Amino acid sequence: MPPKRYNQFTEELRARFGCRVQRISVDAGFTCPNRDGTVGTEGCIYCSSRGAGAPGIARGRSVAEQLLADKEFLGRRYHARKFLAYFQAFSNTYGPVERLRSLYDEALAVPDIVGLIVGTRPDCLPPAVLDLLAGYARKTYLWLELGLQSSRDRSLAWIGRGHDVACFSRAACEAKYRGIRVCAHVILGVPGESRAEMLATAGFLNGLGVDGVKLHHLHVLKDTELARRHEAGGIGLMEQEDYVGLVCDFLERLAPTTLIHRLVGDGSRDLIAPRWNKLAVMNAIDAELERRGTRQGSSAETGD
Repeated sequence: MPPKRYNQFTEELRARFGCRVQRISVDAGFTCPNRDGTVGTEGCIYCSSRGAGAPGIARGRSVAEQLLADKEFLGRRYHARKFLAYFQAFSNTYGPVERLRSLYDEALAVPDIVGLIVGTRPDCLPPAVLDLLAGYARKTYLWLELGLQSSRDRSLAWIGRGHDVACFSRAACEAKYRGIRVCAHVILGVPGESRAEMLATAGFLNGLGVDGVKLHHLHVLKDTELARRHEAGGIGLMEQEDYVGLVCDFLERLAPTTLIHRLVGDGSRDLIAPRWNKLAVMNAIDAELERRGTRQGSSAETGD
């Protein structure tokens, strides 16, 4: 198989650990300031009562139980020998430091768990929590996943994020200062956002020096405010061909050293629309970059 024209996260994992490494999503029982009334009560427009992007997580079990159960299954399915505990559901730094330490330590104590991925919001990272994460970053493999979604404040308001772009910038810079690797989540296709504005987010991320990026298309999941608006006919979704071209444009503008954790979302069984074949989208992105003769970073610039 020819090498990709972008910097794959999976290849870094293989080079570092010498084998296939698989993420295991866990639900550690967190909530979110955008749901408990601290910031809001409805959550982001795309997020269900189970948390965005986590439809298959088993709830009501300890972190260790979740990891042990899924480790066996994913090991057979993907021939993985090592695993990362992915604290995915809701805001996984939203709690007292001692509780966070206990949960992270529980995950790392499971055999073959070689690191942590901690997903959270930029407004859930007080100094004490950042210091805790920095401690883990010094002794294990750690990624901090931060939801940005867009570098435009009006898009964040439409999504209902409850924080602004400056909040993300501060959190990313504070994390980077402490030696924590940051992966930014970005949604392409927010209504009202122009192509140029979406592409400008690549330059924004370059300027912050983020270490990784997860790209997602705007997709509709069951039991969300986005689903209700979509069913009412008020949401326009991107066509697959347009998304493929946009991702290639984005990659060309993104710094070549940034690791690509994901290029297309996967709503699994909760997905309403658009119903794309993920592998087909990935193959189309590869083919389009090949047709153009370009790759990640071909036209990268820093700043916005």
